[in-house]
Amino acid sequence: MRSAWIGALAIGAVGAGAHFGPGVVALGPLRMRLWPRLCGIGQKGSVALSFDDGPHPESTPKILKALDRLGLRATFFMLGSLVDAYASLAEEVAAAGHEVASHGYLHRSHLLRSAREVEADLRAAQEAIHLATGIAPRWHRPPYGALGGATIWGARRVGVDVVLWSVWGRDWRAEATPESIYADLERGLVGGATLLLHDTDATSAPGSWRATLGCLEALAAGLQARGLTTLTLSEHLGRAA
Repeated sequence: MRSAWIGALAIGAVGAGAHFGPGVVALGPLRMRLWPRLCGIGQKGSVALSFDDGPHPESTPKILKALDRLGLRATFFMLGSLVDAYASLAEEVAAAGHEVASHGYLHRSHLLRSAREVEADLRAAQEAIHLATGIAPRWHRPPYGALGGATIWGARRVGVDVVLWSVWGRDWRAEATPESIYADLERGLVGGATLLLHDTDATSAPGSWRATLGCLEALAAGLQARGLTTLTLSEHLGRAA
């Protein structure tokens, strides 16, 4: 685990000089080769499907319904502020057999916040999710993937593990379509991958979640063709509770 923390700090140093937005630490193959656990690289016969930025009553229930119909399991990285607003929906996600995780309380880059601010944000998210679901999340994904020293310090203080992703669908964009999202995912759709999508448009282009929803059918078919199953992140990384 020590090497993961050191790697994360190194990524944060690189990210600090990068453009502040999605992809701040998207160093691709180098990142995955040096710090596979941080990138969510897990069991070869599975993938971890993850959703950020929820929950929201307009979109999350539709995502849940599609996942159930397609037999897909996922890990939802929730914003504490939205969990406070829609606590029963957060509970519904957990009750459906999906894993709940933390995306922080507010969707603000950790590279722009002090270590104590990040710790307070993570702690508030933990409390909101635990109160709503009865579950204390074990995973945290920083907003924008903007991981720095404050993230590592705050996560250790709060008692969560930081994880990013290995492939994303770039579904936050206004121009994203179900076809473009799947094409982006397909490039890294291999055993061991952690996939990043969004179940709301809380920090994305308005209505972008509809393209994400439309992509799930093709994603399920692609996974089936490759003989891959979806697991929660904890199961995927071999750290199931």
